[in-house]
Amino acid sequence: MRSETFDRGNLLLNSFIVMFVMFMFLPLILMVTAAFNSASPPSVTNWQEFTLDWFPRLFAEDRLIGCLQNSFRIAVFVVPASVLLGLSAAIMLTRLQGRATNVLYAFLISPMLTPGIVLGIATIVFWRNFGVGADLYTTIVAQTTFIASFPMLIIMARLQRQDRYQEEAALDLGASPFFLFRRVTLPFLLPAILTSAALAFLMSFENYNTTVFSIGGSCTLTTEIAAQARRAHTPVINALGVIFVTVTVIFSVIYTLHKQWKK
Repeated sequence: MRSETFDRGNLLLNSFIVMFVMFMFLPLILMVTAAFNSASPPSVTNWQEFTLDWFPRLFAEDRLIGCLQNSFRIAVFVVPASVLLGLSAAIMLTRLQGRATNVLYAFLISPMLTPGIVLGIATIVFWRNFGVGADLYTTIVAQTTFIASFPMLIIMARLQRQDRYQEEAALDLGASPFFLFRRVTLPFLLPAILTSAALAFLMSFENYNTTVFSIGGSCTLTTEIAAQARRAHTPVINALGVIFVTVTVIFSVIYTLHKQWKK
C-alpha cells in the first residue's frame, strides 16, 4: 500500500516537473524556431522554408539597434547608481540600532513594492515641474529608484553573516574607518556586490513598466519590441532573441565550467 502511494506521488511530482519545464521553455522554443522560418510575420504553424536571412537583416534595423544602444546607455548609469545606493543603505541599516531602523527599512524597501507604472508616472510628473522632459535621464532616475532596493537586500543578507569581531580587531589595531572598509568589509561584500550588479543590469535591461512611462519619445529594446509586437513585424526580433539566448547559454556554460575547475 505504501509502495503504491509512493509511486503515485512520484508520478504526480514527475508530471508536475514536466509541465513546469514545458511551461517555461515551450514559448522560448517557439520563438527560436520562428527565427529560422522564412514566413513573415513570424510563425511556427505556417512553415515555409528554413532560412538564416533574418540574422543579417537585424543589422539593417537602425531603429532597433538604436533602441538596443539606449538600453545599454541606461544600464551603464543605473547599475553603479543602484549598487552604490543599495550598499550605502545596507551598511546603514545593519549598523544602526534603534526603533528608527525598522521605519527606515520600510521606507527604503517601499519602491520595490510600488508598481513600476506608478514610479514611471511619478518620475515624469515630478521632473516636469522643473521643466525637464521625459528622456533617458528620467528613465535612469525612475529605474534606479526601485532597482536599488534589490542590491540593498542582497548586500544586507551578506552583511548579516559577517564576523563583526574582525572589524573590531582591525579598529583595535589602529585601522581607520576607510581602511577597515577597504581591506575588511569590501572584500567580504564583493560576491554580493557583483551579484547585485548583475541583477541590476538584467532588471534595467528588461524593464518595461517604468521605462515606457518615463522615456518619452526615446526607446529601449524592450519598449521597441513591445511596440512592434502590437503590429505585424518580421522575425528579426526572433533572430535577436536567438542571439541573446545563445550568449546567455555560453556565459552560463563558461561560469559552470569555471566553478567546477576551481573545485
